[in-house]
Amino acid sequence: MDFEFRGEIWFWRGPAPWYFITVPEEESLDIKAMSAELTYGWGMIPVTARIGATIWETALFEKDGRYIVPVKVAVRKLEHLELGDTVGVRLETATKPRPTPAAVRFPQCE
Repeated sequence: MDFEFRGEIWFWRGPAPWYFITVPEEESLDIKAMSAELTYGWGMIPVTARIGATIWETALFEKDGRYIVPVKVAVRKLEHLELGDTVGVRLETATKPRPTPAAVRFPQCE
């Protein structure tokens, strides 16, 4: 499954602070409907994410009934992203769960 949407970058100050983008409700419902086939455990959904020219592999997880996309520091730096920016996101879910998270790819650095 592939999804494209726009979302705002927000910050969570939890025990491990991170930046995220929330997947819209409709797309979250579609992912939830397929979650049993996609998850590799704990409800995590492996995806390949893209913002601008930067592609990385990560995992979505559910928060408040919607999925959220973690946005790594390296991605934010390469794409010059700040808290509150609204950006286009492309997600591609795997048809089979990966046994372990894959390495991050940054095409600009290759």
